[in-house]
Formats: sequence, structure tokens, C-alpha cells
Amino acid sequence: MYVCIHILCTFAPPIFKNMSDKVILLDKTFVKYILSDKIDAEIARLAAEINEEYRNDDPILLITLNGAVFFAVDLIKQLDIKCRITCVKLSSYSGTESTGKINSLIGLNEDVKDQRILILEDIVDTGRTYIHLHKILTEAGAKDVRMATMTMKPDAYKADLPVHYVGFSIPNKFVVGRGLDYDGYGRNLNDIYQVVV
Repeated sequence: MYVCIHILCTFAPPIFKNMSDKVILLDKTFVKYILSDKIDAEIARLAAEINEEYRNDDPILLITLNGAVFFAVDLIKQLDIKCRITCVKLSSYSGTESTGKINSLIGLNEDVKDQRILILEDIVDTGRTYIHLHKILTEAGAKDVRMATMTMKPDAYKADLPVHYVGFSIPNKFVVGRGLDYDGYGRNLNDIYQVVV
């Protein structure tokens, strides 16, 4: 019994392997792309801008699960405004590709009528999730809907909605780390890594 288990573990392909400047997740290799200190600095900059914008308001911060949790926690710790926090879980990815279909997994339970809403995202690429959320919030009577994101892919963005707070504009390549994942893996990486094609 012990021998069989040992053999299975020895020959099973690695799910996660960290080699400092690159990581292997499942069947893909990623190289370090944005260092954690630069990410921290950008989040501090965004927090300062958001503090100024909402100085006289008490917005609802809408966190998109699961990926945006990491960005949201780092950002919210630096906010000194009155605010409430809620979460919504949406999904449009399978592997490294967007499916083009938004799956609402956990819905919005807050009353947003006449409220200012700031959506917190880990990444904005095509903008479909943003359009979907913006429509739901606007139809529910939100006074103002804005977006803050850690990363954005301008070349992939297809929406007409403005993205108000952007940490990093990045090429249209798949990335992991700081909440961003590949089939659930890599969210816990402190830096952001880019896939090797």
C-alpha cells in the first residue's frame, strides 16, 4: 500500500512548482512579470485617488469573487472613507480563455438604490463581466457605478464603459498571481506572472 502511494506521488505531473522567476501550474509555465513592490505601490496610488473621489460619500464596494479578494483587501486597508462591502461571484473563464458567457454564481443581495457603487476587480479584459454588473446595478437604481481594477488588457477590452481606476495596463496575455488564477491555481503568488507561449 505504501509503495503504491509513493509511486503515484512520484510520477504524478506537478500541479504547482515554484522556481523563483518562473512557476509551473498544471500544464503551463509562467514567468515573473510584475513584482509585488510595484503592485503595492500602484494599489496605494489607487487608494489615494479613491479616497479623494469618495471623500463626501459612503459607497458600496462590490468585490468580484474569487480573484478580486486579494486586490480588495490590499486596497480597502488603505481607504479612510466610510464604505460598505459586499461580494458577488461571477465566472466567464475556462482554462486560459474567456467563454464569452457570464455565469452568475452568487447574486447581489444589497439594496443599491441611490447608492454609489465601486466595483473591485482583479482584471478587466473583454469587459463582459463589467457590462453585466453595470446593467444589473443600474437597473437596480444605483446612482453611480465605477470600476477599479488591479490589471486591465486594453487590447482585449470591447466595452464602451469607462474603467475609472487601473493599476496596470498589460498586454493581452494570460497572467496569474495576486488573485489571478489558472483553473484555480496561482492566486496565492505574491507577484504577477505571465504565461510563456
